[in-house]
Amino acid sequence: MGTRDRKKPDLSARPGYITVEGYQRLADEADRLWNVKRPAVTQALAEAAAEGDRSENAEYIYRKRQLAEIDRSLRFLRKRLDVLTIVREKPKNDGKIYFGSYVSLESEAGEIFRYRIVGPDEWEFIPNGISMDSPMGRVLIGKSVDDEVLVRRPKGETLFTIIAVSADKNG
Repeated sequence: MGTRDRKKPDLSARPGYITVEGYQRLADEADRLWNVKRPAVTQALAEAAAEGDRSENAEYIYRKRQLAEIDRSLRFLRKRLDVLTIVREKPKNDGKIYFGSYVSLESEAGEIFRYRIVGPDEWEFIPNGISMDSPMGRVLIGKSVDDEVLVRRPKGETLFTIIAVSADKNG
């Protein structure tokens, strides 16, 4: 069996954790695709189809591809939303880092960073979100204030000291 014959893993079916805000963001995106974007593209496709010869109709071909992309995204989001576990409770406020914690770190150079540990489906749109599955997220989970952590990053290893952990963003 060659490498082309191997089926890619279905990442949409992989279980995971997500915050309430992250889940809502994904659900809103699915709703927007289904109720706004898809109807608009379907209407444009129908108009392009009415123009005649579909084989040479660039607008028709473009809209068919656009509709296929929307449908792929919808399938992915629906599968993903079904398998995600929403973490509704705030993390313990005992100085340890858990999923959902806000963490302040100090680098060796004295730079201060503040992150929130979130799921891999949401880190991009949660302000200062960092995925629990990222190299830094994996190192931080379970650590406490004053612990030092060595993080392997693309630009090299960096030593950080955990200076604060909070269950909410104002802490």
